[in-house]
Amino acid sequence: MIAIGIDIGGMSIKGAAVDSNGRVYDKFSMPFVKGEPGEDTIRKLAALVKEYIASQHLEGKIAGIGIGSPGTLDVEKGIVNYANNLGWNELPVAKIMNEILPYPIRLTNDANAAALGEAKFGAGKQYETVIMLTLGTGVGGGIIINGKLYEGNQGKGGELGHVVIEVDGEQCSCGRKGCLEAYASATALIRETKKAMRLNKRSLMWQISPEIELVGGKVVFEASAKGDKAAKEVLNNYIKYLGEGILNYCNIFRPNVVVLSGGIANAGAPLFDPLNKYIEERFYGYKATPEVKVVPAELGYDSGKIGAAALFFK
Repeated sequence: MIAIGIDIGGMSIKGAAVDSNGRVYDKFSMPFVKGEPGEDTIRKLAALVKEYIASQHLEGKIAGIGIGSPGTLDVEKGIVNYANNLGWNELPVAKIMNEILPYPIRLTNDANAAALGEAKFGAGKQYETVIMLTLGTGVGGGIIINGKLYEGNQGKGGELGHVVIEVDGEQCSCGRKGCLEAYASATALIRETKKAMRLNKRSLMWQISPEIELVGGKVVFEASAKGDKAAKEVLNNYIKYLGEGILNYCNIFRPNVVVLSGGIANAGAPLFDPLNKYIEERFYGYKATPEVKVVPAELGYDSGKIGAAALFFK
């Protein structure tokens, strides 16, 4: 079985044909033009996909076209209800695509697509129940239960970044306060790193990043590895909040594994070793329950495309 998987981002739209073994064919892409009417963008995308299918000689072989998109979606109707960073509002993506392409169209949230890709063909492929968190500008999430993607009512569930872990805590981009996203995103880690640097002028973090406005997520890991006390405190607090969020998911879903993706997850052992130790010491959320390992994602930037295509795979 072959399907087209498309990953819509704020800078570009990327896709590829993917078969039911997870093999990715030649990829295609187009720039995302900010300010362009969404209808025009989708028609251009549909035309590109039609041309791509012809170039790959896949006519008659495509089971469907899966699309992972940011924002709030109505997955049953194939509509992007609202995507702030794309400037889309009540955009009937499936309907517009079908004006040009005679294939079934399915939409899902971009984080859900990435989670499905990792669950079927990546770090979670040997497990039935998988939780995935994307640690980037925000915290996205996806839930795979007994091998199936859970999306909730109208496909608007699975917002794992917006569980409150600190009542009346840090302001979150969603409008609430104290969300996991406000403590465990790359944005949050950078915010706390800058705060610690301002309070500790002798910190090694200043040597690693002399211009505080250019501080990235790697700074605290590098300084902590060199023994910097301020950096260690920032990192320990980050792991505590991320760990508490994961412990909540352990109690709610009792997954086989939690997969982390995004820039922060690229830190490797300095993140995963203490994080796994943290949740182990707290009995994975509740005493005498199965082990839950936290592992890095494996598919990289292909996870969204593969997962979107996998919406058509059993």
